Amino acid sequence: MTDIIDPAIGDYLLAHCTPADDVLRDLAAETRRAFADDAGMQISHDEGELLTMLVRLTGARLAVEIGVFTGYSSICIARGLPADGRLLAFDVSEEFTDVARRYWQRAGLADRIDLTLGPALETVRALERDPVIDFAFVDADKTGYPAYYEELVPRMRPGALIVLDNVLRGGRVLAPANEGDVVVRDLNDRIVADERVESVMLPVRDGVTLVRRRR
Repeated sequence: MTDIIDPAIGDYLLAHCTPADDVLRDLAAETRRAFADDAGMQISHDEGELLTMLVRLTGARLAVEIGVFTGYSSICIARGLPADGRLLAFDVSEEFTDVARRYWQRAGLADRIDLTLGPALETVRALERDPVIDFAFVDADKTGYPAYYEELVPRMRPGALIVLDNVLRGGRVLAPANEGDVVVRDLNDRIVADERVESVMLPVRDGVTLVRRRR
């Protein structure tokens, strides 16, 4: 694993973005306590603030999240939506999302988030193919990324944004060590060549790619 940024710089970044409130701090603490082996799946707070800002900047009203875990990113996305906005959240774990539901309620966002449990690919495929999605965040099983991407792009309105997490795979995209690394590396190459979109990859934590649907 390669540190994309120096840990000291990472701490400095966290100290210089809008701080987490009690809801997010308590959620992060409970996640570390209850799911110690999986806590690394939770996004960092600076990435969460980036999601909120991107949702607001795009004026998104309908958002999709593939990979909820304990709901930190869901809260960040939902907070960027208007009061009548909707977040369609997809995950396979009832155990993780039971925690998420409690914190969505505490954050006053439960009425903006619709959770569907089950294989995310089937759930996305069940959506109408009309281009109505304004924002999508993908942070789930890495081998599923290409299929999620291909199902999402036709459903994104012109100007809509897809955010893909963990696109650097700890630096292993340079020398893949497993199937997930290979799949993500190949998708990174595919996105650059996809004429339907424009994209930029950012060294935010483990790498984030922003993909904007062209008109």
